[in-house]
Amino acid sequence: MAGIGPLTQDWEPIVIRKKAPSAATKKDEKVVNAARRAGAEIESVKKSNAGTNKAASSGTTLNTRKLDEETENLAHERVPTELKKAIMQARMDKKLTQAQLAQMINEKPQIIQEYESGKAIPNQQIIGKLERALGAKLRGKK
Repeated sequence: MAGIGPLTQDWEPIVIRKKAPSAATKKDEKVVNAARRAGAEIESVKKSNAGTNKAASSGTTLNTRKLDEETENLAHERVPTELKKAIMQARMDKKLTQAQLAQMINEKPQIIQEYESGKAIPNQQIIGKLERALGAKLRGKK
C-alpha cells in the first residue's frame, strides 16, 4: 500500500451523551449536593401545603354533618336461602363435592362454599355456570 498516500478520516465525530435528567432526578438529594459542590445555582421553592396534611382534612368538614345525619343502613345483597338450598341439593343429587363442582365451573372451591353458606354476593355469571354444570334451574321460577 505504498503508492496510495496518507490515510485520512473524512467522518464527523459522534458525541454520545446521556439524556437530560428528569424532574425526579433533579430533585434527588445526591444530585443537589453534587450541584452545590460544583458551585451551580440552586433554586428551592416551598409549596404552600408541603409537609402538612391540610389537603386531606379540609374537605371532610363539609360532609361531616351529612354523614352524621345519614341513617340508611347499606349492605350488599347476599345469596337467598332458596338458592343456597337449590345449589346444595343439585350438587348432592349429582354426588359431587364442593371442590369437584368448583373444578367443573373453573372457580375456586371457596366460591362454592360461600354460595352454599349464603355469604357470597350473587354473580349471575357464576350462577349460570352452576346451572349448566348441575343441570338444574337455580334462577327464576321452577
